[in-house]
Amino acid sequence: MSLVSESALRRALARARDGKSLDVTEATVLLHARGEHLDALLDHASRVRDAGLRAAGREGVITYSRKVFIPLTQLCRDRCGYCTFATAPHRLPAPFLSPDEVLEIARQGAAMGCKEALFTLGDRPEDRWHQARSWLDAHGYDDTLSYVRAMAIRVLEETGLLPHLNPGVLSWRDLQRLKPVAPSMGMMLETTSRRLFEEKGQPHYGSPDKDPAVRLRVLEDAGRTNVPFTTGILIGIGESVEDRAESLFAIRKVAREYGGVQEVIVQNFRAKPDTAMRGLPDADLRELAATIAVARLVLGPRVRLQAPPNLVDAEYELMIRAGIDDWGGVSPLTPDHVNPERPWPQISLLASRTADAGFRLRERLTLYPEYVLAGEPWLDPRLSAHVAALSDPVTGLAREDAVPEGLPWQEPDGGFAASGRVDLHVEVDTSGRTHDRRDDFDHVYGDWDALRARLTPAGPGPSSGGEVRAALRRAAADPAGLSDAEAVALLQADGEELDELAAIADALRKEAAGDDVTYVVNRNINFTNVCYTGCRFCAFAQRRTDADAYTLSLDQVADRAQEAWDAGATEVCMQGGIHPDLPGTAYFDLARAVKARTPGMHVHAFSPMEVVNGAARTDMSIRAWLEAAREAGVDSLPGTAAEILDDDVRWVLTKGKLPAKEWVEVITTAHDVGIPTTSTMMYGHVDNHLHWVRHIKLIRRIQEETGGFSEFVLLPFVHTSAPIYLAGVARPGPTAQENRAVHALARILLHGAIRNIQCSWVKLRDDLCRQVLQGGVNDLGGTLMEETISRMAGSENGSYKTISELREMVEVTGRPVRQRTTEYGTPAPERLAASRASDGVCGSVRRALPTVEL
Repeated sequence: MSLVSESALRRALARARDGKSLDVTEATVLLHARGEHLDALLDHASRVRDAGLRAAGREGVITYSRKVFIPLTQLCRDRCGYCTFATAPHRLPAPFLSPDEVLEIARQGAAMGCKEALFTLGDRPEDRWHQARSWLDAHGYDDTLSYVRAMAIRVLEETGLLPHLNPGVLSWRDLQRLKPVAPSMGMMLETTSRRLFEEKGQPHYGSPDKDPAVRLRVLEDAGRTNVPFTTGILIGIGESVEDRAESLFAIRKVAREYGGVQEVIVQNFRAKPDTAMRGLPDADLRELAATIAVARLVLGPRVRLQAPPNLVDAEYELMIRAGIDDWGGVSPLTPDHVNPERPWPQISLLASRTADAGFRLRERLTLYPEYVLAGEPWLDPRLSAHVAALSDPVTGLAREDAVPEGLPWQEPDGGFAASGRVDLHVEVDTSGRTHDRRDDFDHVYGDWDALRARLTPAGPGPSSGGEVRAALRRAAADPAGLSDAEAVALLQADGEELDELAAIADALRKEAAGDDVTYVVNRNINFTNVCYTGCRFCAFAQRRTDADAYTLSLDQVADRAQEAWDAGATEVCMQGGIHPDLPGTAYFDLARAVKARTPGMHVHAFSPMEVVNGAARTDMSIRAWLEAAREAGVDSLPGTAAEILDDDVRWVLTKGKLPAKEWVEVITTAHDVGIPTTSTMMYGHVDNHLHWVRHIKLIRRIQEETGGFSEFVLLPFVHTSAPIYLAGVARPGPTAQENRAVHALARILLHGAIRNIQCSWVKLRDDLCRQVLQGGVNDLGGTLMEETISRMAGSENGSYKTISELREMVEVTGRPVRQRTTEYGTPAPERLAASRASDGVCGSVRRALPTVEL
C-alpha cells in the first residue's frame, strides 16, 4: 500500500466520526488506517452498524444462514487466476450434478435444519466445454440456466429449502426467468479494476464474465427486476486501494438507486495451490478489517455487511468491531467448495464467539428480513408459501424450530377473479382517481436523489436559423437522408420555419397515404392495473392493496369485447399491468376468451414487456411464446413499452421495464413469425431531441429489415400524475411547438418505410390534433371506448371519442375521413352499419347527460 499523511488520515477520521459523507479520496485514505487510527475507524463503523440494527429492530443481533452448498457444475467458461472451484471435464465424473445428487444434498441439509440451498456454478460452461453442451442436450435442457431453474423447483418441491442462486453473469431476461424459483440471487462484483481484466497476466484476463462493466450491469438489472441480491468485493487479488474504494462506491450507487442489494460481502483473498496466484500472500486481516469498516461507512447503516467466518481465522471480534452484521451462509453439512481448504466453523462456536463480542447470533433465511417483510415486489408469489413456512412473520428472521418440508411450486391461480375498481373505465371520467399517487411512492421507484444523477445532458444546443433553413432544404430534397444534426435542427423550427416543416411533411403524407384521415372503431381493455414493475412515468400501475387497483375476470373481458362488437368495433386492444398473480398462460387465456365470444374481432394485444413476462413465466423462448400467442388468437402486437429506445433514458424513466435490445428482439421476432406490430415513441420527459431522432431512425432500420410495422404512433408524455414528474425529475411534457415539429419530423424520417403516422388524441388537445393533421399525420387511432392509462396520468381529453367527434376534429382540414380496420383495410358493411348506429362507442361507457329539472 502507498502511504498517506497523518493529517489526511486525521481529517478523514474526523469526518467519519461526525457522520459526514465520504468521497472516494477520503475512503481511500481510510483504507490505510492501522494502529490507533484503525481502532478509531472501527469505532466509527460500529456506531453506524449499531444504528442500522436499531432501525431494523435487531439491536445487538448478528445474523447467519444455515445452508447447504450445491456445486451444480464446476465447469466454467472463465479462467480466473485464483480459482480452484472451476476445473476441466476430465477431472469430474460428470459435467453436472445429476438431479438425484442435487436432491440428496438438499435432503441431508433439510434433515440437519438447513433452510438455504446455495447453488454455485461456473459461468455458462456450455460456451467453452462441448462436454457441458452434450450433457445438457442429452438431458433436454436448452442451457445451464434452464437446468438451474429446473433444479431450484425440484429443491423447493421436494425438500422445502430456499434456493439462493449464484450462476454468475445474468442478463435482464435471465433474471426474469429465475426470479420465480429463487427468493434471492448473488454475484460478487469483486472489483471495478479494468486493469485486472484487460492486462495479460492479471487474474481476470481472458475471463469475459469478469468485465467490471458487465458485472455492474448485472447488479443494476437485478435491482430493476426487484431481486434481493448479494454482491461484494474481493481484496488482495492485485487491485489498488483506490480500486477498492471505487468498487464500494459503485455498489453504493446501485444499492441507493434500486434498493435491491441485500448484503455486501467483503472477502479476503486466500492463496490456493494449483492456481496461477498460489505464490501471492494472503490478504492481511487488519487490511480486511479496515476495508469492512470503510465499506460500512460508505454503504451506510441499512446495507447488511458480511465477512465469511471461515476466512477470518480467529479474528471474529475484530470483524464485528469493523462493522459486519452478518456471517453469511454456514453449512453443517457441505464444505465451502470455493475455499475447500477453509472449513466452516461450528455454528455453536460461531454463536459463542459472537456472544464474546456482545452480540447474539440469529438465523435468517436466504433473503434478508427486510425483504421477507416487504413481500411484493421483492418476493415472487410462487415462493410466498415456501418463505412463510420458514420465517417469523413479525421479525422476518428464520423460525429456528421450523422444519423444511417440500411444497408445490406452481403458477398462481385465481388471478382472473374480479377485484377492485372494475368500473374505473367509466369512473375515471366522473369520480376520477382516489389518490394522486400509489401508497409506496417513496420507495418503490428507487432513490429519487440517486436517479437525478443519472439524467443525461440536455443534448445539442440551439440551432441557428441558417442551420434550420439548410435542414429544411435537405428535408425537401432527401427526406430519409437527414443527418442526426439536421433532424435535431428541424425539431427547433418555429414560426414560419415550423409551418414550412409541416408543409414538407404534409406533402410527403399525401404522397404516401393520400388525403384520407383514418380511424378504427376499437375498445381498449386494460384487464388489470396491478403492477410492480416500477415504471416511474406510470400513474396507471397500482399495488394490489391500493384503492384504485382492479383486475377483470375473463368473463368481464369477454363481455366488454362483446359490447364493443355490438357497437361496430373491429378491434380490441388489450394491455395490462405485470400482475404477479397472473399465470404465464394468462395472456393466452385472454385472447381465447375474446375470440370465443367474438370470433371476428381483431385481437391487438400485449406489449413487448408483457411478451417477455409471459415467456419468463412459462419458461418459453420469445419465439415459442409468440407462436403460442398467435395460435391462441393474438393477431397483432402494440409496439408500446418502447418509450425511448435508449437505455440511458430508459433507466431513468423506468425501473424494471425491458431494456431497448429486448424490445427490439421481441418486435423483430414477432415480425419474423408473421405477427405485425405498431411502433411508438413516448417523448418529452427526461429525454432530449437527439434521443427522439435516434429512436425514429432505429424504428426505420427495423422496418427496412422486417416490414412488420403498420404505423408509427407519437405519444407525448402526460405529466400531471406521473411519479417522475411529482418527484421533480421530469419536465411537464413537450411544448406545442415540439409536438408539431416531431410529428412532422417522424413523417419525414420514415418516408418510404412506414406509411401511417398516428397522433394520440388522448394525449393531445383537439386543436393540436388538427395542427399535426396538417403536418404529416394521417391517422387518429381509435375510438378506444375506455382509455384509462392516460386518464390516470392526468390527461383531460376523455376516455373515448365518438365517430362524430373524430369527424368534427378533422372537418377544419377539409380532408375526407374513413373508418379502417387494424390493417388499414375497409371494414365489412355490417361493421360500418353497426358503428354508425352506435357512433363508434358502446352505450355502457358513454358519459351520462345531466338531468335538468324544468
